[in-house]
Parts: sequence; structure tokens; C-alpha cells
Amino acid sequence: MARLVALTTKDNPFDPIDNFKQWWLYDVSHGYNSCSWLADVAKTSDILTPIENYAEINRAIDRIIALDLTDTYRKYVKEVPDEEVVEYLPEK
Repeated sequence: MARLVALTTKDNPFDPIDNFKQWWLYDVSHGYNSCSWLADVAKTSDILTPIENYAEINRAIDRIIALDLTDTYRKYVKEVPDEEVVEYLPEK
């Protein structure tokens, strides 16, 4: 099994992995802007491998949660079969 992670808020009812559009609309309309915060904290790069970028995103999510004094954010974890991971990769 593969472990996918995403940053979300405790009150967002949508799955940030499978229902990203609905999740994002809720997130932005409530002023969280989680994607922007994650992009600011994560030190991803085109020169890193996908695995290295994933590890950096995971680290950044943990850092955001540690900095969250309002206890608003949480890490969303989804376990998927290894053979299904390709479905979750961004298209080039």
C-alpha cells in the first residue's frame, strides 16, 4: 500500500485527494489558502525526484501543523494500493 498525504483543515468536509476541486473551493472560500501556505513552506524543485518532492511536501505539512497555533490544520492520509498510485500523479 502507498500512503498519500495532503494538508487540510479540520472543518473541511471534502477529500483533498479525490475531491480536490470541492475541497479547494471550500478551503479558499473560508480564507485558509492551504495550497498557498504549503507552496510557501515546501522547498520542492524540478531538480528533485518525485520521491524527494513528496518527502519535502510531507515535511512541510508537518511543519505547518507544528506552527498552527489555532489547531485548524491536519494531515489527511489516504492509503491506496501501489498499482493505483499512478492515478494520483499529476499529468505532464
